[in-house]
Amino acid sequence: MNAPNDSTAAKGLRGWWLSPPRPGVQRLINPWEYRHLRAFGATRIAGGSVAAAAGVVCLSYGVYGWAAFFLIIGALNLAGGYWYLTIPRSGRQCLAG
Repeated sequence: MNAPNDSTAAKGLRGWWLSPPRPGVQRLINPWEYRHLRAFGATRIAGGSVAAAAGVVCLSYGVYGWAAFFLIIGALNLAGGYWYLTIPRSGRQCLAG
């Protein structure tokens, strides 16, 4: 009834990483995150806002090294969250066109 090679599941780590299929740089995103882009995008934006706020607090206390660290982390998270939120919109436009 079931043949030994009848499985449709992805084989190994490479097969898992390549499902679902996604183009170009989007392959860098973890597959589980790719399936839930809006949630992870909103989480990254929230985390980036908290990190940026921590950077501003560090600036107010004159701790410039930590301020730079938190501001860079905040900026990267905000950019990543924005990117995550724009991926579903760009995919829908490609499919509609």
